[in-house]
Amino acid sequence: MKLKLRTLPLLPLTALFWASLAQAHHGVAGVGAAALEGPGAPIESASSATLPAGSWLAYLKMDEARYKKYDPNEPEAEYARYWMTGLGYGFTPWFSAYVFVPYNDKTDEPGGYTSRGWADMSVMGQIGFKYDHQAGLQLTPANESLDDLEDWHFTLFGGASLPTGNANARDSQGNIDPGKSRGFGKASFNLGLSAAKMLSEKLTLNLEASAIRFQEYTYADGQKMKFGKENRLNGALNYRLLADGERKFRLDGVLEAQYLALGRDRANGSYESATGGRMLYVMPGIRAYLDKASLALGIKKAVWTRLNESSEQQGAEGKEKYRIVFSASYLF
Repeated sequence: MKLKLRTLPLLPLTALFWASLAQAHHGVAGVGAAALEGPGAPIESASSATLPAGSWLAYLKMDEARYKKYDPNEPEAEYARYWMTGLGYGFTPWFSAYVFVPYNDKTDEPGGYTSRGWADMSVMGQIGFKYDHQAGLQLTPANESLDDLEDWHFTLFGGASLPTGNANARDSQGNIDPGKSRGFGKASFNLGLSAAKMLSEKLTLNLEASAIRFQEYTYADGQKMKFGKENRLNGALNYRLLADGERKFRLDGVLEAQYLALGRDRANGSYESATGGRMLYVMPGIRAYLDKASLALGIKKAVWTRLNESSEQQGAEGKEKYRIVFSASYLF
C-alpha cells in the first residue's frame, strides 16, 4: 500500500515565528521566544513575533508520525520521521527571513519501501504588524513595552520550496513512488496570516490561516503528478505556568488545535482516489525557555477525520496513532 503522507515544505517552519526577544519597559529578561512577562507561543502553528533586527535564529525540529496498521499481509507504513534544520535572520524589527533544509525518513514494514534523505530546501519571508487603538495598524516597532505587547499582533508570511531534493528516487525494483519522493520536482508555494493577542497576563491566543499550492511535475518514468492543495486553520492557547527571572527560565502549557483540508492529488491529468480529505488535530504540550534557548514538546492526535476513501489511506494524514513534535532553537 502506498504511503500517502507528503512532506509539507513550509508549514512546520512557521513555528519559528515565536522566536522574538521582546524587552519590556521595566527590563524583564528576554528568553528566546518572549520576555518572561510577555506573550506565549504555540508549539507548531505560527505566532506573530518577528526576529529582532540583526539577530540570528538556529532551529531544529523533529516530527514523528506513528501510523495505525490494518493488514498484516501488506507492507503498510509504520512511521515517518521528519527533521528540519533552519536559520533565520531579522533584517528589520518587522521583517525576518528564513532558510530551511529538511531530512525525511518514511519507513514501511519489512518488505516495503523505505525512503530516507534530504528533501527540498525552503525559503520564507515574514512581515510583522501590530494594531494600536490610537495609532491604528503599523509595522512592528523595534521596542515595545508590556502594554504594547498586549495589543493585537499580526504577521503576513510566504515563501517557496526549491527543487533541491531527489524527486526521482527509485525503490529496489526501480519504480518511482511520488508519495515517497524526497522532492516535488518543482517549487511549491506558501502564503499565510497569523494573529496573536494576550487575553490576560498569563494567557495568549494565537491564530493562523495558511495555504500551500503545488505544481505538476513529470517524473523520470513519464508519470505526471500534482499534489492536492492544502488549507489550514490553526488556533492555540498558551498559559504561563512558571517564570523565574533570576534563572531566566519560563515554562508554558499549550493546547493547540489544527484543521487541515487536503485536495485530491492529480496523476496523469486525473484525480486520484484515496487522496485528500479533512481532519482536525488536537495537540497538548509544553514550551520551556532558558535565556535565549527554547524547547517545545507536543503530542498530536487526530480527533475528527473525513478522508476520501478512508479505508485506502493507511499512512496518510489523519491515519496516525499519534505524532510527536519536538523543537529546539537558539537566538544569537
